[in-house]
Amino acid sequence: MAPILHSSECETSPVSNPCLIVTPDHKLIAGNAPIPQCQPNQVKIHIKCTGICGSDIHLWKEGGIGDLVVTENLVLGHETAGQVIEVGREVTNDIKVGDRVAIEPQAPCMKCYLCLDGHYNLCEDVAFLGVPPTNGSMQRYLCTDPNFVHKLPDNMSYEQGALSEIVSVAFHGIRKAGGLNPGEPCMIAGCGPIGLATLLLADVSGAYPIVVSDISDERLEFAKTLVPSVMTYKNDTSISPKKNAKNIRKMFGTTEYVMPPVVLECTGFASSINSCCYVVRRNGVLTILGVSGKNELDGFPFMPLSLGEVDVRFINRYTDTWPAVINLISSGKINVDKFVTHVFQLEEAAKALECVVDRNVPTIKVMIKDD
Repeated sequence: MAPILHSSECETSPVSNPCLIVTPDHKLIAGNAPIPQCQPNQVKIHIKCTGICGSDIHLWKEGGIGDLVVTENLVLGHETAGQVIEVGREVTNDIKVGDRVAIEPQAPCMKCYLCLDGHYNLCEDVAFLGVPPTNGSMQRYLCTDPNFVHKLPDNMSYEQGALSEIVSVAFHGIRKAGGLNPGEPCMIAGCGPIGLATLLLADVSGAYPIVVSDISDERLEFAKTLVPSVMTYKNDTSISPKKNAKNIRKMFGTTEYVMPPVVLECTGFASSINSCCYVVRRNGVLTILGVSGKNELDGFPFMPLSLGEVDVRFINRYTDTWPAVINLISSGKINVDKFVTHVFQLEEAAKALECVVDRNVPTIKVMIKDD
């Protein structure tokens, strides 16, 4: 396990902006950073809550995600919400000091053809919080683009605001798959936060029956507390992805017609992705929401997908999802409160990451708060 350096062991600043930094050699540094200066076209936010994402763990333990490599000290975090404490003089939207907001953690260029076509999540010049080289939200103060902060209704907590990020991933994934039809089957691989958020959205969309898979009994049981009607399958790591897929298919029925036309893969692991390739109905859609630390995939069953004319799709984060997601949470149509299993104060952020990787501690979403 990577060692943790505390503030007394690293260079500190006379201002009080506690933060958590990951270094290129896989250390976590709990220290202080200079308070950022709000530019005329920015808003400054007191970060109240940040959720720990699997990508934060990848950046710490593996030093990167694909080609996004930690080459210098980096403040982690991107699932976040807070309160506006300063508004730049050139800001023209209706954001004001005191507003409680969820932060969409990407700042695209808004000039390239992708941004102009509405696909700003694919911008090659995007600055994304907590991803090299952009510092993230595991700090007390953050300045960002006001066009990517979203006001929270009075009945939403900061935790719910931060959870809007993972629900946005699920929302974008289902939208990318072409949506889910009421009364039609669906399969979801993975019962981590993204998979569970996908389950909530699939249920509220009316999909039925829904099967979820995972390797953890605890997470499969948790899924049933969210959606009691869901059917669960524990992946057997001793058999092949194809055999696991055969077992999952039996849960839907015996004919090709009743197999799931939409499969949503939320782990990013090769074995799970490959199982999903065998589960999806012929002429169906497999959408991969999960993120992998690798650029290549082993054992991808190309020919079965080809013969079945299966449409394999991918997502990269999200675009224009926050308003809809906030509406879903605020209205009570989906309830994400159970996701939060552990809470740490900002000064204990390193302990929060240790909690996530401790296999003896069952977690769903670990939050870092700064009250």
